[in-house]
Amino acid sequence: MKAAGVFILLVAVAISPMMADSAAQRQSPPKTQARIAWEGLAIVVNRNNPINNVSLPELRSMFFGERKWWSHKQRITLAAMRRNTQEFKTVQRVIYKIDRHELEHYYLYQSFKGEGANLPLTMQAPAEVKKFVVTTPGALGYLRASDVDDSVKVVRVNGLLPGDDGYPLRLRAKPASK
Repeated sequence: MKAAGVFILLVAVAISPMMADSAAQRQSPPKTQARIAWEGLAIVVNRNNPINNVSLPELRSMFFGERKWWSHKQRITLAAMRRNTQEFKTVQRVIYKIDRHELEHYYLYQSFKGEGANLPLTMQAPAEVKKFVVTTPGALGYLRASDVDDSVKVVRVNGLLPGDDGYPLRLRAKPASK
């Protein structure tokens, strides 16, 4: 009988911390994950460009300089943001799919081969990208959707616009100004 009493006591001691943990879990407020605000990175072209949609593989081909001409016989001229911007990092991650060093090696290799890769022209600010795209008929650039205005034309990517669900080019939204 003493053995049974000791066994029950041991079981009670072993179970009580588990019961306390489950009670504490029930009493603690549910944890909510902070929602991350995302924004689309718009692919923009000159308003006179007849192109309305490009696929992600087509964009990749353009950014790597493999495709140098639009279907309407206009030369593609790339406008890019500085390399340390979130916009560039998004293009690097989604379109190029290689890191910064691999990208530099790619362009260096292309220049040694004599291919003359279509290097993007680096712009300091979104306003410069817009101005370049407005004044260059074959320009192709990218801007945060919040930086787009009527001066440029937004091209669909895989049939989607920057605000659509499933749009492939997304980055963290700019913090709200106070």
